[in-house]
Amino acid sequence: MISRRSLFASVLALPPALRAARELSCDVAVIGGGVGGCAAALGALRNGMRVAMTEETDWIGGQLTSQMVPPDENGSIETGGGTALYREYRKAVRDYYKRYYPLTADARGRERLNPGDGSVSRLTHEPRVSLAVLEGLLAPYASGGKFTLLLNAKPVRADVSGDQVRAVTLSGGKTISAKYFIDATEQGDLLPLTKTEYVTGFESRKQTGEPHAPEQAQPRNIQSFTYCFAMDYLEGADHTVDKPADYKFWRDYMPALKPAWSGKLLSWTVCHPITLAKREMSFDPTMKSKVPAGGANLWQYRRIASKANFTAGAYDGDISLVNWPQNDYWLGNLHEVSEAEKAKHLRGGKQLSLSFLYWMQTEAPRPDGGAGWRGLRLRPDLAGTEDGLAKYPYIRESRRIQSEFTVLEQHVGKDARKADTAEQFADTVGIGSYRIDLHPSTAGDNYIDVASLPFQIPMGALMPKRVNNLLAGAKNLGVTHITNGCYRLHPVEWNIGESAGALAAHAVAAKLAPRQIRNDKALLAEFQAKLTAQGVMLAWPK
Repeated sequence: MISRRSLFASVLALPPALRAARELSCDVAVIGGGVGGCAAALGALRNGMRVAMTEETDWIGGQLTSQMVPPDENGSIETGGGTALYREYRKAVRDYYKRYYPLTADARGRERLNPGDGSVSRLTHEPRVSLAVLEGLLAPYASGGKFTLLLNAKPVRADVSGDQVRAVTLSGGKTISAKYFIDATEQGDLLPLTKTEYVTGFESRKQTGEPHAPEQAQPRNIQSFTYCFAMDYLEGADHTVDKPADYKFWRDYMPALKPAWSGKLLSWTVCHPITLAKREMSFDPTMKSKVPAGGANLWQYRRIASKANFTAGAYDGDISLVNWPQNDYWLGNLHEVSEAEKAKHLRGGKQLSLSFLYWMQTEAPRPDGGAGWRGLRLRPDLAGTEDGLAKYPYIRESRRIQSEFTVLEQHVGKDARKADTAEQFADTVGIGSYRIDLHPSTAGDNYIDVASLPFQIPMGALMPKRVNNLLAGAKNLGVTHITNGCYRLHPVEWNIGESAGALAAHAVAAKLAPRQIRNDKALLAEFQAKLTAQGVMLAWPK
């Protein structure tokens, strides 16, 4: 019997003739198949374009799948707060569970089913479900010959003529030529290859005027990344992993952050991200112990399967996703460094996550006074990897284009704005809402977590200042280190990608450059009307 996963993969797979060909031509090339990349491809496809999309791993979906992070969303996402297409994706996730999973009658009847009943999201779920849904959304276009997907393909070179990108060559040797390119890679990998001007890290207060910016620019000061993993718990069993090589280092590691962290990293005591005060968390996979005041049971925090939602015997226990303060890695960067240094930090991030798991299994204080939960079982089957860790690290901060317009803290930050609403952008192509949420960074900054106002996505932030046929389709748009903190979340990245795909398609069809569309009121209004007709909200209701 052919599995649903195999069926989708076979539909999206390249025909033999295309696999053998060294060159591929299309209207819009989406480089990077994460959340923004999938949305960009769909945005261009539904507007009649021939699209090719690349993906560095063998799973499309980025944050949702290969990085194993259930969606972080705003409070209005069920009825608004994102594009209609994003809400269609969310509904499809729930429908997938209701069709294929052995849910209880109560869970099946719940319109707003949350499979994991996690406390951080209304849709905590297994990454393979998002993978199946995204593949399903793209499958009709692949069958119709409009969509080509290239997996395990990373951009390595670009052919550029003046201010125009002509082609991108991938690892393996295949070259894609296109009228428009959308960089939807996790770290803005296309920017240095195409010599598109970009920034990294923390801008200075002199550059941006942002209240939370430092006096001097810190281009290597980048948010931490995380290797996520899933685990369940089997009472009385012993699933202790081999002791990681770097366990002693991480067990004893004391974060040297400004302001100071509260004790050791591997501990149930963490920093409150907003106040930076000491915060006592609990961890109890049995869910029987009392949660400290102001804390949370981390087991439930990103739980992706709640046993109570499934019929008896379907699951051995709950499944929890570990993307917590204790496995954020900030000892080095993954871009703007040599391949050797990158490999060193990727290994370091993996060793941290495995050390955290081993610590939880062997030494972590238990509410009953004991130490360690040996029944914690790593779930490599859910990650699709041999080591049990996500296929790709969860990336919070990318290279960012030097754009026609850059969103600053003063535009969206509640205190910096000193107004009831965020800046209203005449060239809006979407909306988002989330706190400015910055995790500890590589120069030793602790959390920066401040309130923001529901905001818009300006078209100018998708467009480089110089290069004509390249658009930002993910976290690499024109934001700062600070405003990246609220523009990096799942529904916002989706909206960025979807609007970038629609803009590229509109530019091809109208034979106009995106800059022309943005700078002409009538042309801009025509494009914005098209976005609205396709379910992209341009402004928040008053």
